[in-house]
Amino acid sequence: MPDRPRMEEALDFLRAELAAGRSTTTELTTRAAWLAFMRFGRQRFATAPTPDSDGLLFQYGTYAFSGRPMFTVDLTRQFDISGDDGEHDHYVQVHCELRYEPGLALDALGSFNSWFFHDANADLDQWFAAMEGRLELLLDRGPSEIDLYEEPV
Repeated sequence: MPDRPRMEEALDFLRAELAAGRSTTTELTTRAAWLAFMRFGRQRFATAPTPDSDGLLFQYGTYAFSGRPMFTVDLTRQFDISGDDGEHDHYVQVHCELRYEPGLALDALGSFNSWFFHDANADLDQWFAAMEGRLELLLDRGPSEIDLYEEPV
């Protein structure tokens, strides 16, 4: 897969997608972040051709990761990293976390998560449409905080 970007470039690719089409004065909306994540999710990277080597995770809930409770939408890309022997060693996740002040409507959503894996014979467009439906309350709002990061898991 020499024509595909390396997994190590994924975080930079996501940053570029989030910056695309935005001026420095334009506030990032949830819709813009979601569209950037969809473009990022469609981009294939140089991964092993196995059903769990390249996955997308959509999850949300109210959490106190930063010390105070925030409604958090976590858009994640997960890559399987193999050792020299070709066996699974660990995963690397690239996160786009959107955080919002909690409120009754968001609290009523509870928590949710859903996975999509490339190369697992699932329909990416159907998954994107289903996940976008879960963002309906937030699409026209801007998050209070956004955090982009990569971590081994």
